[in-house]
Amino acid sequence: MFYQRFTFRLIIRLLVINLLAFFLVHLIRTTELWFTIIGLSVLLLSCIFSLYFYINQIREDIKRFILAVKTRDSTLNFKNKVTKGSFPELYESFNDIIQIHKDIQLEKDSMFQLIKTILEQVPVGVIVVKDYGKDPKLSEIVFFNQAATNLLGIPAYKYWRRLEGHIPQFANEIVNIAKGGKKFIELKLQDKLIQLSTEIIPLNLYLTDYTIISFQNIKDEIEQKETEAWNRLIGVISHEILNSITPISSLSDTVNSMIAGKQTLNYAELEDLKPAIQTIKRRSEGLLDFVKDYRLIAELPTPQLQHHTIGEILQHIKVLMMPFASGRNIRLKVEQTASKISIQIDLKLIEQALINLVTNSIYALEDIENPIIEINYRLDQNKLFLEVSDNGKGIEADLVEKIFVPFFTTRKNGSGIGLTITRNIMKMHMGSLEVSSTPFEKTTFSLVFKYQF
Repeated sequence: MFYQRFTFRLIIRLLVINLLAFFLVHLIRTTELWFTIIGLSVLLLSCIFSLYFYINQIREDIKRFILAVKTRDSTLNFKNKVTKGSFPELYESFNDIIQIHKDIQLEKDSMFQLIKTILEQVPVGVIVVKDYGKDPKLSEIVFFNQAATNLLGIPAYKYWRRLEGHIPQFANEIVNIAKGGKKFIELKLQDKLIQLSTEIIPLNLYLTDYTIISFQNIKDEIEQKETEAWNRLIGVISHEILNSITPISSLSDTVNSMIAGKQTLNYAELEDLKPAIQTIKRRSEGLLDFVKDYRLIAELPTPQLQHHTIGEILQHIKVLMMPFASGRNIRLKVEQTASKISIQIDLKLIEQALINLVTNSIYALEDIENPIIEINYRLDQNKLFLEVSDNGKGIEADLVEKIFVPFFTTRKNGSGIGLTITRNIMKMHMGSLEVSSTPFEKTTFSLVFKYQF
């Protein structure tokens, strides 16, 4: 109704106040009716106070609305003001906004419960710590799922200091990677050894720091992979040893039969013995070389990390391998030897890895027209790739994984340890070795390093 509108009521009140003020001034100037003047003054003051309280009521409603929005109080409503108030559209908007906030909050709560339910079901332990970086001992744990409870054998603590007091070894390991990263942690809990693959993700939400700690027990997976690796290694070692022992054993029997019961040997018999003894010697040396190769894989030195530029690395490998490649009429193309990008490596070990890759490329280019080897680097997001490419025979798809098995080789007189050593060198640098191959077109081996711009 029009008469309920704020503007109408405000105008009426202002008119009444102005009329009362006019009459009051007139009475004071022209009469001495003091009782009437006093009564009119009281009435004027009452109207002024009425106007003040009327406006103040609206101001208080707005304050209540703002407070409700700030505190996310969805219980407040202005339904009575929509029908009886001076600002029905305003109060209706207030109700709509409060309802929208309520719906948003319910949606957020529902999504939180959904994510929480999912995280409770996954077999990965998840712990979320609030303000971990400021003071870990006072940090609050805002989420602790059931898998974390089961893996660590502790209740879902509310504060980090409680967890630290219960499992200090785990807490100390977390401190070492608190800024983010992955780490393998071995813990002995209740006389049981567990091996945790742990990852830390720092996160800042709404000016609050959170630390997400996720971990899972990979002991069974590691044991399975170790068993598979040992089976492959034992198979290779058994094959190599049998290849050497079988002719040695056979020739030993032949030599034994030739000298059995004899005190002396004539010239012809000695000549017959020479090939057998030479073969035994050659196969024994082959067996010794095999053992030396195995020790070379197992006893790589610990990397001595120093900063070196990519240009320096590429220049070194160019000087080292150019004569070898030129001697086989292979074009060795090394670019960007002036690059100033720096990474932390053991130069000797990385040179050895590159030598292995270039050597493999040289042998892969036998009988290839216009043979070429290219050595280059590239940056991709937070990774640096040192790449050795050639247009040689390449690697068949079914052999890509086998080439990294120790002693597996497709080359005559090859030891089969070059790529194994190269991969181990990269693992010691927290990197990896990748390969992509299209036979007789392009094969690329990449040394992949983590790189921060």
